[in-house]
Amino acid sequence: MISFKKKFFVQTVSILLALLFIYAAASKLFDFEAFQLQLAQSPLLSAYAGIISYAILIIEFAVVILLLIPKTNKIGLYASIGLMSAFTLYIYLILNYSDFVPCSCGGILEKLGWTEHLIFNIFFLVLSFIALVVLVKKLGKSGLKELGIGGLIVIFSCLVVVALFRSSEHIIKSENNFTRRFLPHPVLIEKTKDLNVNSFYLAGMEEELLYLGNISAPLIVTTIDTSFNLFNQNHILIDRKDYNFRNVKLQIREPYFYLYDGTVPVIYRGSLGDSVARTISHNDAFFNQMVILDSMRFGIRTQRGSDRRYTLGLLDLKRSPKVKLISDILQAQIDGVFDVDGSLICNDSATKLVYTYVYRNQFIVMDSTMKINNRIHTIDTTTHAKITITRLSNGSKKMGAPPFTVNKRSIIAGKFLFNESNLKGQYETSESWRNSSIIDVYNTDRQQYIGSFYINHKKGEALSSWLVMGNYLYAIVGNELRRYKIRWEVFI
Repeated sequence: MISFKKKFFVQTVSILLALLFIYAAASKLFDFEAFQLQLAQSPLLSAYAGIISYAILIIEFAVVILLLIPKTNKIGLYASIGLMSAFTLYIYLILNYSDFVPCSCGGILEKLGWTEHLIFNIFFLVLSFIALVVLVKKLGKSGLKELGIGGLIVIFSCLVVVALFRSSEHIIKSENNFTRRFLPHPVLIEKTKDLNVNSFYLAGMEEELLYLGNISAPLIVTTIDTSFNLFNQNHILIDRKDYNFRNVKLQIREPYFYLYDGTVPVIYRGSLGDSVARTISHNDAFFNQMVILDSMRFGIRTQRGSDRRYTLGLLDLKRSPKVKLISDILQAQIDGVFDVDGSLICNDSATKLVYTYVYRNQFIVMDSTMKINNRIHTIDTTTHAKITITRLSNGSKKMGAPPFTVNKRSIIAGKFLFNESNLKGQYETSESWRNSSIIDVYNTDRQQYIGSFYINHKKGEALSSWLVMGNYLYAIVGNELRRYKIRWEVFI
């Protein structure tokens, strides 16, 4: 019996290893797109998903051939030790050192949990070593040399995995090649409310009340409590309305609400709970975007009179002159208008401002005085705006073709920027991109990409307005108001 085991042990182990690798390789090959996507979501190897997906398949099939040919059986066992060592360390790092534990990666992992698969891999790694020793002993050798070579292969495989892990983390977080990492359930939908129409937008929040503006009825302010039970509407009275308004907007910053258009140089302010808004700024500045820094100070985007280029500035109603333009923030690439288009936002405490370009992969982080802290790239690769400008006979300019939009809108909460991207990343399915809004999260302090998540559309209608307050993300999708619970620990 013992001689039988010695005779057939190596052959049996080799066949088992070959079956293991051919099953794993075949399961990946039959659904290669899903395999690449799962690798792209790996918290360790995201940046190398493309290269590694092909390399693993080639190596696994090659090892199978080596194991099944008697003359190359020994080399096949060495290769098996290398592969199983790499797979084992990979799972160990996932369980103990990764930012999160992802879903299973198909094949064998579909049937086993991560811990079970770690034990499974260790078993086959030990079995490979035993088979190697038995093989060389059949040739009349001690096996010590082969054990030493096997040990060096284990060390080399582990070093390769660690090097790939460290390099991938740096690339994904700081030098991303447009590979998204979808975080495990970062936001959980808790409550929804049908608003009946899709013209609402989120104007702000105060204590337990959400304030909604309405594009179709700009002087109507709607309040909803955070449990979505109480719903009230009030008509705002303004002290002067004989202006040719185009698009009146509502913003909330406790304890006031503000109404403005920008194409008309007027800002109204009223106390929350009151229905009267009075003029606090008239003929001080034309602007096309505005954020509220305090009751008398605002961040604006306007056009310079000298060349009509977009420029950021500060409007301070307590100082003279009231407007201070800061011309070096927005960097022109084509015309200084369309190419620098973007969105200006600020955090709840108005200590941090962010300007996100629409047509290129960059956002600018500033303090409340518009001093630039950082220029941070988003994870796509569009560094130069892909737009064409046509000059009309009257001297005005317009887009000459549909623009290549990179970023749609952003919100900031603490040190985190939530950016809605308009582009599909590597290894992402077209269906998910069509049916969801993709949100990329960045740490503005560390200047790093953290991860991404989806906000699902409703009946073909996409995300139109959102804000973050405390532990919740509020979003309007079509005519539906949603409340999501944010799992902040996922972003740390």
